[in-house]
Amino acid sequence: MLQYLFKRILLALLTLLVILFVSYLLIRLAPGDPTRSSFLGEGGEASSNLSGDKAAFTVNKSLREKLHLDKNPILGFLYWMKGVILKFDFGESATVDRGRPVVKVIMERLPITLKLNIIATLLIYFFAIPIGIHSAVFSDTKMDKILTFFLFLLYSLPGFWTALILQALFCDGGYFPVFPLKWQNIGTEWGKSIFLIIFDDLLRYVLPVFCLSYAGFAGLSRFARSSMLEVIKKDYIKTARAKGLPERIVIFKHAFRNALITMITLFAGLLPGLVAGSIFVEYVFNIPGMGYLSMMALSSRDIPLVMAIFAFGSFLTLAGIIISDILYVFADPRINFEQR
Repeated sequence: MLQYLFKRILLALLTLLVILFVSYLLIRLAPGDPTRSSFLGEGGEASSNLSGDKAAFTVNKSLREKLHLDKNPILGFLYWMKGVILKFDFGESATVDRGRPVVKVIMERLPITLKLNIIATLLIYFFAIPIGIHSAVFSDTKMDKILTFFLFLLYSLPGFWTALILQALFCDGGYFPVFPLKWQNIGTEWGKSIFLIIFDDLLRYVLPVFCLSYAGFAGLSRFARSSMLEVIKKDYIKTARAKGLPERIVIFKHAFRNALITMITLFAGLLPGLVAGSIFVEYVFNIPGMGYLSMMALSSRDIPLVMAIFAFGSFLTLAGIIISDILYVFADPRINFEQR
């Protein structure tokens, strides 16, 4: 198993290098210039805070050299990789938080996104798997058909549209103003008890967590149902029932464990989601997390920040795949990595 994991890690590092190289090329070849958007107005005219074209050209040229934009894309990527490998230096933000190291910028936004997505992920698995198992055991019943209709309806709702509707209905200024509209300044009023402060702090998580979890909840429950249905029809399940084992033992000990393979495979996509977050949800609810940061970095062509976000997201995607491979062994002892 160790030999297999060593090969997978080497392959993952090579894949990560290819992903970063292609991402860097796409950013460099895309229209626009982060140095122009930082210091020059539309149409290439100097912004009002600079004294003349000469100063604007000097600052622009200095920033281009710092970002290696004066070199061809391949050399620029090699210089960027040199800083990452030797110093773990992803560079400084060019536009979003100008002059600050991008690692510090990301670490300031990361805890909010992690908290939101960890809560959403726990809720997804906590509710989706039992509902999927129930739908499989009692398939084609009236309750199963109602759940199927409801879950497909949830899955079809666009996240951006749902967030806007919920904000218009239930946030301050809406028809039922239960939840706060702004993410900042929650529970800071003087004289509030600690319980009210905690309650106000939790209120702002309700709508974003719902928007982040409902589609995954609907999808995972359908996958759990289909996996369980496939396993329940196997001969060894019929044999276990014929031996007189309790239905609870048959379902959770024999059927559910073999149905875990599909759900473990879906786990590989969870880790990058913990960092990437949801751009639409964080934008609508004005959440200063990784999703909002990604949108600002892409729109302003902040190359060091975009590359750092791509690097973290790609690393977590590949790490999720490797972790899923390891979990396969615990779910099904028949899987032997030595043969692979």
